[in-house]
Amino acid sequence: MREEQQFVDRLYARVDALRGHAEEAVTDALTEVGKGLQARLERDVLVAERSGLLAALDAVDGSLCFGRIDLAAQEDGTAPGPTHHIGRVGIREDDAEHTPLLIDWRAPVARPFYLATGHTPMGLRRRRHLTSEGRTVTALHDEILDLGDPTRTGHEDPTGDAVLLAALDSARTGRMGDIVRTIQADQDRIIRAPHRGVLVVEGGPGTGKTAVALHRAAYLLYEHRELLARRAVLVVGPNPAFLGYIGEVLPALGETGVLLASVGELYPGVRATGTDTPRAAAVKGRAETAEALALAVRDRQRLPEPGEPLVLAHEDGDLIVDWEIAYEARQAARDTLLPHNLARPHFAFRLIDALTAQLADRLGTDPYGGPNFLGPDDLAQLGKGVAASAEVHAAVEELWPALSPEGFLTDFLAAPSGLPEEDAAALRREPGAAWTPGDVPLLDEAAELLGHDDTAERAAARAEEQERVAYAQGVLELSRGSETFEFEDEESEVLSAHDIIDAERMAERHEEADHRSAAERAAADRTWAFGHIIVDEAQELTPMAWRLLMRRCPTRSMTLVGDPAQTSQEAATGSWEQILAPYVGDRWEHTRLSVNYRTPAEIMDLATAVLHAANPDAEAPRSVRATGTRPWARSVADLPAAVAEAAAAETPEEGRLAVIAPRALHPGLAAVLPGIRAGEEPDLTRHLVLLDPRAAKGLEFDRVIVVEPQQYPAGDLYVALTRATWSLGLVHTGELPRALRSALPEFTPQP
Repeated sequence: MREEQQFVDRLYARVDALRGHAEEAVTDALTEVGKGLQARLERDVLVAERSGLLAALDAVDGSLCFGRIDLAAQEDGTAPGPTHHIGRVGIREDDAEHTPLLIDWRAPVARPFYLATGHTPMGLRRRRHLTSEGRTVTALHDEILDLGDPTRTGHEDPTGDAVLLAALDSARTGRMGDIVRTIQADQDRIIRAPHRGVLVVEGGPGTGKTAVALHRAAYLLYEHRELLARRAVLVVGPNPAFLGYIGEVLPALGETGVLLASVGELYPGVRATGTDTPRAAAVKGRAETAEALALAVRDRQRLPEPGEPLVLAHEDGDLIVDWEIAYEARQAARDTLLPHNLARPHFAFRLIDALTAQLADRLGTDPYGGPNFLGPDDLAQLGKGVAASAEVHAAVEELWPALSPEGFLTDFLAAPSGLPEEDAAALRREPGAAWTPGDVPLLDEAAELLGHDDTAERAAARAEEQERVAYAQGVLELSRGSETFEFEDEESEVLSAHDIIDAERMAERHEEADHRSAAERAAADRTWAFGHIIVDEAQELTPMAWRLLMRRCPTRSMTLVGDPAQTSQEAATGSWEQILAPYVGDRWEHTRLSVNYRTPAEIMDLATAVLHAANPDAEAPRSVRATGTRPWARSVADLPAAVAEAAAAETPEEGRLAVIAPRALHPGLAAVLPGIRAGEEPDLTRHLVLLDPRAAKGLEFDRVIVVEPQQYPAGDLYVALTRATWSLGLVHTGELPRALRSALPEFTPQP
């Protein structure tokens, strides 16, 4: 123990020195002024690098080192093998040397820490797990991998499972922790799989698929830093509460530049705070809704009614926009295959050309039958007048209006078209209603259909750039005019400012550098293409949500994590084949995690009965542990009072209790549960939380009370039953589902 504590002390002394150097470098760099372009660039790079180092060191400060591997001795037995300490990030001995003090868990040399066994020791003689609190080593567990090595330390773990079981039995904190100390061999293979292509990781409750996905993100950023740090990694979760739950995992692994978001947060500038009815959510998620949106955009490209042309007042006589003229202009614009707003100038140009020709025929016609006497210059002048006409602009706006995604979708939802009437009725809502998560894929689809005409923005940017250049040119001219030096030698040459820099380069120096990380820039850019996307609870995403995500990752470099048996979203796509076939065909890999590290066997047996009642062929994961605590059930008359009583008895002093109930019951239960307010985003760090089954997806708690389980769909019930790491209770007023009734006699009713 003393030896390891000395190492940890030395390690943290190095970390403190690194932190001090980084802070000093950032402060010095930010206070430097008046430097040249190259110096400013170097400063920006230094600030970004040191700031990232500071963030990583601050995030992983606790339990930085968690393991050690001792390699086998030399073949002649004259010298012991080297020793490597394993940690959350890599630390060098000093700035001048590359000798590692601490090996990053993602480095190839660290891999035997996770894969070595007595049968396949991978060159190791001992594997050591270090447990610490802050900077103090509190426990050691050694695994002997070379049985021929007689050395013993007194910290041997006969089974090799002590660290894993201690982590599984520890009280929950309301935040997911990393599993870097306890990664299992099957998990390691997934974490280190190649990043190209689509990898589907399927696993039942408690198999660690979320943790594996997050550690995979950290590994990919380590292995492909240059590419992925530039393009960023996106992690998509089912809801904001879940993202908060997993939010500390990647920083604890030294990665602070990953964007975590739900689908409802992937449209910049929109906060999706509303709630859809189940029917509306289902309709919004269907692929057919994309077709309805496309038809609605085409419907905005209007024509005058036959025989009812638009009459536009003009100083040289009215201009007539009839059905034929508008049709030809519309067809020409559609033939460009550009999005609506980008095709609009083509429509306007064709319409202006037609009206200019109409005006030329009227003004240039010889009353005595001669040829048109207007020349090219005359026609150009007429065209400018037509193009500048407010009446013509109004006609273009009426027939081919400029549309924003938000305005277009608001109008579409107020009067849905292109859908069966019952679906349209489910979508219909008044303008001004809050956006819902189901609206975000529709907004993204609308943005693709409409396109963004940035002509005005580019013109403004050019004007601003020209203004900077003009200012810089003036400065250089003043510099040139101030040269009053006289030299006896006429051949002498002295370089001045205008000899070494032109106005354009000087103007560039005054542009503000963008110090945002790639993740921050990606969050503000709807068109950003991510280097890799990880999707948790992927089975819940709708076809419209998949369209959005596939646009965000043109390379199709993705890790999809989920369990079809836990599907609860009515509009969910279904099988992995249905999800991926439209985008990658059969070019994707599938793997499965089958060991349940969360749910005790006593609870998992009950959940498996529910799973098999809905799908006899479904495969439930195998639990690695039992607690001896059997699930209990209680039939009651006064539901709120019974839940309050059970919650008071079950709420742990350490750890977390979740009451999982249908959302309709939340107001009544919130009134009797301490510290709970119905409708608020749950604070998962509290000892007691109230959730519905879908909000509980992906989360885990020490104890769980499931209320009125007979009201849940099969997928939701399976989710609710598998959230507990220690104990499960059921409180109900009606008759339980048959699967529970058949299994519960084996379990313990609560007194």
